[in-house]
Amino acid sequence: MAELEAEIARLIREYQAKTGKLLTIGTVESATGGRIADRITNVPGSSDYFKGSIVAYSNEVKIALLGVKRKTLENYGAVSEQTALEMARGGKKLLNVDICVSDTGIAGPSGATPEKPLGLFYIGLATRDESFSQKHAFPGNREGNKRDAAEAALNMLKQYLLRCLNAKG
Repeated sequence: MAELEAEIARLIREYQAKTGKLLTIGTVESATGGRIADRITNVPGSSDYFKGSIVAYSNEVKIALLGVKRKTLENYGAVSEQTALEMARGGKKLLNVDICVSDTGIAGPSGATPEKPLGLFYIGLATRDESFSQKHAFPGNREGNKRDAAEAALNMLKQYLLRCLNAKG
């Protein structure tokens, strides 16, 4: 698993070598409870580009700290594409980073509904120019779903960095 976060570090260094700009990263996590940040910071030298993380587990924290709109939570729920995007955008602003990754999901074993099953996660990513999200449905238990969601978030970040590098190529 450590390969993914090491690959992210390598891509950030490669981008810096090509452009002279060091991309900074932050995370805003809900259901993963800090696992994405934990994995990123397992890489020596990550303090050069990783600026911080917010674990916004409750809706109140999502609203008060990240600026997620109450209407978004009422209309779409905490586990939604809209919430993941607003979390990523709010985290990007609050942490003052180039890239912010967010997650929101139903790790289990409770909290599922027919519309939102156990293992449903949305991963968001926000930059200055764009924001997008991915929907995932993980088949595991609480521990497995949290692990898989962190892995998916890191993979999404890696794919974004590859795209940045290719655009500057």
